[in-house]
Amino acid sequence: MPVSIKILFFADSHLGFDLPMRPRIQRRRRGEDFFANFQTIIKTAAEEKVDLVLHGGDLFFWAKLPNALVTKVALPLYDLAESGVPIYIVPGNHERSRIPNHFGFAHRNIHIFNRPRTFVFEKNGFRLALAGFPFARNIYTQFNFLINKTEYKNCATDVRLLCLHQAISGARVGAANYTFRQGPEIIPAHFLTNDFHAVLSGHIHRAQILTSDSAGRAFSQPVIYPGSIERTSFAERNEEKGFYTLQIDSDSKVPKIEFCSLPTRPMFKIELNLTGLNRTDSLIKIKEKFSTLPKNAVVQLKLVPAFDWEISASALRDMAPESMNVSLAVER
Repeated sequence: MPVSIKILFFADSHLGFDLPMRPRIQRRRRGEDFFANFQTIIKTAAEEKVDLVLHGGDLFFWAKLPNALVTKVALPLYDLAESGVPIYIVPGNHERSRIPNHFGFAHRNIHIFNRPRTFVFEKNGFRLALAGFPFARNIYTQFNFLINKTEYKNCATDVRLLCLHQAISGARVGAANYTFRQGPEIIPAHFLTNDFHAVLSGHIHRAQILTSDSAGRAFSQPVIYPGSIERTSFAERNEEKGFYTLQIDSDSKVPKIEFCSLPTRPMFKIELNLTGLNRTDSLIKIKEKFSTLPKNAVVQLKLVPAFDWEISASALRDMAPESMNVSLAVER
């Protein structure tokens, strides 16, 4: 009978983003949105009885975090690992290529790519290799050295996955659809040999599956980016967010890939023309505009033309529902 391995793959959770432990200003924080989706992913992994979980990097938003925040992240992962689900983590650039020392990450079922290495997962004799390394600068010149340091070729396995947190040629980001092509921080297609059945990478915030690079050269395997778990900037305001599940069967060894959506906050970039209005009437128009938007919106407001009077951040928040995040775009 064929054996199946089911993987939950997510990345770029950026936990700690807009989440101060001792906020000076009481307002809705976007950081809770990221934690809510993180908890949803952990719950899904438990309920769906996946065989393993892979995080593709930038688990945290900052490299240096208060211990209370690290604990808030580590404990749900520890509990999932304690239930019998192995977890593999690729440190990203936001963590400066290392995961903080914390007892929660010391569980026997939590495996961290703290250096180039290969982990082997086995289910009923079906062996899966996960080779990878933490985020690296100058990856164009470093890639071959790092991939060889994983020693993946020394592991007798049926399927190999390459686990990264890097930009790969052909990946696209942002509202302008910017495409990564070539450069010192980009992996080209010909570096990814057919030794691997799939490449699973974080770092790019748009969910996408690449089959060819920016020049149309085919990859030897699918390159899978799950994207970030919430919208981190207005460049991502139209992007769907979520994670992937992969099922790999012992007979075909070809990953069956499914995208799972997560809830996101609606985001709006608004340019408001206040020509001919005094300060009082301008504030009324701003408040009226807020009333037309979803109450949980994330809003960036640009006032046209520029005025000699100022509006404070607190005054702007007072005009919007408490459930809304608002900011003022500044001309530079």
